[in-house]
Amino acid sequence: MKRKFLAGALALIFTLALTACSNESTSDKASQANDTNTSQADSAETKTESNAALEKTDVNIGYLNSTAHLLGFVAKEEGYFEEEGLNAELTQFSSAAELANGLESGKLDVAFIGSVPSLTFQSQGHDLTIFGGAMTNGHGYVIKSQYTEGLKDWDISILKGRNVASVKNSVQDAELQILLKNAKIAIGEGKDKVNIVYFDSQKDAYAALQNDTIDAASVYSPYASLAKGQGYEIVYRCAEEEALKNQPCCRQVAATSAIKENPNTYNAIERAFIKAYKFSQENQEGTIKDVKKYIDIDEDYIKTEIYGGYGTSNPDPDKQGTVALKNSIVELGYTNDYEIDKLYNTEIYKKALESILSEDPDDKIYQSLKEHFDQYE
Repeated sequence: MKRKFLAGALALIFTLALTACSNESTSDKASQANDTNTSQADSAETKTESNAALEKTDVNIGYLNSTAHLLGFVAKEEGYFEEEGLNAELTQFSSAAELANGLESGKLDVAFIGSVPSLTFQSQGHDLTIFGGAMTNGHGYVIKSQYTEGLKDWDISILKGRNVASVKNSVQDAELQILLKNAKIAIGEGKDKVNIVYFDSQKDAYAALQNDTIDAASVYSPYASLAKGQGYEIVYRCAEEEALKNQPCCRQVAATSAIKENPNTYNAIERAFIKAYKFSQENQEGTIKDVKKYIDIDEDYIKTEIYGGYGTSNPDPDKQGTVALKNSIVELGYTNDYEIDKLYNTEIYKKALESILSEDPDDKIYQSLKEHFDQYE
């Protein structure tokens, strides 16, 4: 009897122990589950708070048919806009005027616009602010090869007596006029003059080379490489001209009111552009593939335009360079003088870069951007 009682007691104790262990295990799992849910909730809350800091998350960005606008392409394809809590849509336009209209109508939040049209629009009273860079150099002029036969070298004087297709209110046109002025070559019809024929867009000006009446044409990236591939000769690339080196071309432009109303959103946009620049410096193959999705030409042409030394796509606002260009076009009579400081915002770029450097202070590319900004702000 004692043995049966003892066996029964032991069985009861064992059962109670198993039950206790089971309850403890269940309790631990429940606790772990609660911890996980709490962690996930905290993470979601943090993300929500971060996104909530943005005044708007849907942004529309306008660009031209140019490899120079790669900051937008890379930021989109590599997910940098998404990292910053933005849903960005990119749309191609054919002219600077269309891009400016898009900003003023509210259809666009950001546009990559040439520096010269950006400056002339501002001088004409358009309330548009430059807040970053997109490209330096990257443009020039090309000519039909029949005019270079037998010549080993040539300069701007090769355009004498020629009809040259260009785009009014463009960097290319302003640069041509600067070079002609320096060479003391007049604009107009005649064997010792250069006759400039204006078109509405770069695409139209380049297409005009197919006409017998047009001898040369302005180009921006990637049209110089395309022209070379199609048998034309390059008269000059601006990066190779002493008077035009480090010429700020396309700028990041927005409606002044939009920047004032959405400072956090523009900070996020700029952070995405800065990250895109870093990617472009470290990953040529990936950058070329990203650009090709928007500018569908041969990858060799894209590589030449981006990495051939003829132009750089840099997000720095480069205010000094742009102000110098403004003074040049005012002197040319291209536009009236005006107070540019009110329509030039360098704080967005400065704060965006500082915030990225605080996260990655040892990155050499970000450090180089900071050094460049400090020198040319």
